[in-house]
This record gives sequence, C-alpha cells and structure tokens, in this order.
Amino acid sequence: MFARAERRTLRVAGGLALGFVLVFAGAATAVLLAHAGGSGAPLFDAYTWRVAQFTLMQATLSTLLSVVLAIPVARALARQRTFPGRVWILRLSVVPLGLPALVAALGIIEIWGRQGVVNDVLRLGGLESPVSVYGLAGILIAHVFFNLPLAARFLLAALDRIPPEYWLTSANLGMGSGATFRLIEWPVIRRVLPGIAGLIFMLCAASFTVVLTLGGGPAATTIEVAIYQALRFDFDPERAVLLSGLQIAVTAVLIWLLSLFGRPPEEGMTEGRDIMRFDGRRRRLSDGLILLAFSLFTAAPLAATLVSGLAADFGRLALDPLLHRALATSLAISFASGCLSLAIALPIVLVPRLAETGGAGLATRLMARALPATGSLILLVPPVVVATGWFLMLRTFGETGRFAPVIITIINALMALPFVVRVLEPAYSTHLTRTARLALSLGVTGMHRLRWIDWPALKKPFLTAFAFAMALSLGDLSAVAIFGAEGFATLPWLLFSRMASYRTADAAGIALILGVICLLLTLPSTTAERPTESLPADA
Repeated sequence: MFARAERRTLRVAGGLALGFVLVFAGAATAVLLAHAGGSGAPLFDAYTWRVAQFTLMQATLSTLLSVVLAIPVARALARQRTFPGRVWILRLSVVPLGLPALVAALGIIEIWGRQGVVNDVLRLGGLESPVSVYGLAGILIAHVFFNLPLAARFLLAALDRIPPEYWLTSANLGMGSGATFRLIEWPVIRRVLPGIAGLIFMLCAASFTVVLTLGGGPAATTIEVAIYQALRFDFDPERAVLLSGLQIAVTAVLIWLLSLFGRPPEEGMTEGRDIMRFDGRRRRLSDGLILLAFSLFTAAPLAATLVSGLAADFGRLALDPLLHRALATSLAISFASGCLSLAIALPIVLVPRLAETGGAGLATRLMARALPATGSLILLVPPVVVATGWFLMLRTFGETGRFAPVIITIINALMALPFVVRVLEPAYSTHLTRTARLALSLGVTGMHRLRWIDWPALKKPFLTAFAFAMALSLGDLSAVAIFGAEGFATLPWLLFSRMASYRTADAAGIALILGVICLLLTLPSTTAERPTESLPADA
C-alpha cells in the first residue's frame, strides 16, 4: 500500500506529530501540577463549589432545552420534505456552526437585551423590561442558539435513515401522529439522543466566550471563566491551577460518558426507495409554525448583527490602525494554525493505515494506537487550561505578550485538530482503498502520486478542513484572553474590548467583519454536505 520511502517518511512524521502534541500539552500540564503541588489553598472552597455547580447546572439546562426543542423541529423537517424554502432552513441551521460565539452574543444582545427587539415588543404590551439577557437567561439563549440547530440536524439525519417502507406501512395501517412517533420515530431518536445530549452537554460545560460575554457577574461563572478571572483580574495562579485541574476532571468524566454511547444506531432493511412521508399533509400548519419559530429564533440574531454592523462607521474603522493590526494578526494566526493542524492531522490519519499493512513493527503499531488519542487530547485538556499552563511557564521569562502569537497559533491548531481528523480520515481511507495498491503496482509514489492521484481526489476535504480550522482560529477568544497584552490583539479580542468599553457601534462593525470572514470560510463546504453523526460543532 505504501512504498518503502513513504513508510519511512510516515513513521518519522508520526513520531514528530506525537512528540509535538504530547510535549506541548504535557509541558502545560506539568507546570500546572508543579504549581498545584506548592499550593496550600483548598480546592473545594465555597467559591469553587458555586462555580462547579453553576457550570453543571447551566450545561444541564442548555442541553435539555436544546434537545427537547430540537425533536419537534427535526420531526417537522422530516415530515415536510418538499415545501418551498426547506433547503434555506437547512442552510440556516448550518450558520451557527461557523459563526464565532462573540459575534452571535452581540446579535443576541441586540434581540434580547435591555434595548432589544423582544423588550421593545413587551413594553408595547405594558411590561417594563421583563427580560434580562445577562446571567443564566442569556447563557441559555446563546447555548440554545448554537446547539438547537446542531441537535436538529443530527436528529433529522437519524430520521432520514428510517427505511421508506416503514412510512408506506404506517400509511396503509392509518397510523396517527402519536402512533407514528411512538412506534417508528421514537425508537430511532432514543438510540441517538444520549450521544447528541452528551456532546451538547460537553460543549456547554466547556463554554467560555458565551459565559464571559453574557454571564453578567460572579453569580454566573463557569470553571473556564473562573480560570481567566483568576489570572487576568486577581492574578491568583494557585486558584487558576486548582480550577484547571477541576476542569480537566470534569472534561474527562464527560468524555468517558460520551464513549458509552458510541454504538451506531441500528437500521432496518430497505430496498432503497425514495422517502415519501404521507403523514405530513395533516400537519402542515403545525409544522409550518414550528419551522417559522425555529427560523425566527435562529435568523433574528444574525439579522440584528447585520443591521447593526451596516450602521457602523466603516469609514472611521477603515482608518483605525488597531483594527488593521488585529485583522492582520488574526489572519496570520488562523492561516498558520490551519496549516499546522493539517500537518499534525495527516500522520494521525495515515499511520494507522500503515500499521494495517503486513510487516509493521511494534513501534509503528504502538504509534498507530497513540496518534488518534493524541488528536483528541485538546478535548481532555481544554484551550483555556493549556493556555494557563503556558502563561504560568512563560511569565518567568518576562512579558508573556511577546510569546502570544506562537502559543495561540499552536493552541488553535490543536483546538481544530479533532475536526480536521474527522474530515480527512474517512476521505483518505476511501481514497487509499481505491487507489493505493494500483498506484504502488504502477510505481507511482512520492510527489508524483501526490500530484496526479491524491490531490485531485482529496482537494475538497483538504480545503474544507483547512477552511474550518481557519474559521475556528479566527473566532477563538479563549487563548488570546489569557495572553492578551498591550499592543497585541486579534479581531475577537478587539471586539470584546470594544464591547466592554461600551463602544457598541465599533463592536457591531467589527462583529460584521469577523462574522462575514468566518461564514465565507465555512458555509460553502457545510451547505454542500449532508449532516452526519460525526459532525462536530463550535460553541
């Protein structure tokens, strides 16, 4: 499957990728452990308990709301398969996946804030500012905004796998909506629901930007935000280290629970007919109202961001040198992190295939087992925790801001790595199965194989993975929040600074610029793909 020179190159690349990730994450973890060893502060004091309880509570409520609301949305989309505008609703549900959390938060404030549309409507009804977007309510709204479309797409994908013969049989038997849900839809939903809920819960428990922006104070603080506050506001490294250990423990438990629901759903036998839902005719009005409410909830913050952004003074922003530097910094970091993420992902994808060939040595087999776990290491040690470890290490060398671009680039590359691997692995696996033996028998190896065989077939998944890695890096605030320093800023950090200083017009313009760039990177690829069970999401 691989020529001798290719096998040697892959083993070296795999060793470098494995060593790089382990050294970078391990160094941060070792620093945290060293600081924790010298700390006499108790871990579970009243403040830590309150933060941990709020983290789990908001994640639980966000998950319940997202999943419960996603079920009727997915059922309505599955029933109504031909109405005009269905494809646009599906595309609309993709937009939150590529939108930076900070941009979405600004749009949510425009809709649900004190001077937002919702409160304006409620004032017309005689109520005086009954909705506050800050605190638990705002966090829940933002998390549902991101995760309701994600859950609905996953559930819709599961419902679309139901054999078409089931719907024909249900129509012949005259089954009503309740019986159809109980006997056909719910068994499928029940199998995928734990995995979907677990994924959303983990995303919400590790939420940083949403809570930092909409938390509103100490009463609404999660573990990751508490780490940031301990370093940037109180400069209490010991508390930051202890909270980092708690975050790792919580994340490890969540990943273990997610692994329990990894079994793919069972599918019935089918002849491959087109799906025809006969029960949709009786539910057109109710389904239409559900989909209208879903569309309004998802589109309103996007429209508000667009309207407020267009009202900004772009002439003045265009002359702002800080914006120029932030834009250049963000683009440079995102491009470098995208390239680095791809460079690390390739050995993770290819070395396990190398281990499947005959004659693979023990070192190659061990590396093939370790690399996939390494690709998901950032899920166990979140970016804020890694950034905290490196911040504590580098502050002994002076001003940490000068190290910020390199550290943030690496952290963002590791943050995107699980997604990049999920995009490249199935594409590369299929491609190698189809072409590897024939190319080897013809003697097409090395750069010739890459140019004439691999690149034409894998160009689309490569560009998709690279675009999403860049978008994730562009919209990330967690690492730069730890390393942010005078004279160094990215677009998200500049946007957050303008929001914090109540320069809302400038913030709206920057949000529009950032949102448009990220959507241009992500939308062309996501709208062309059908949702699958392995699609990750950005909270």
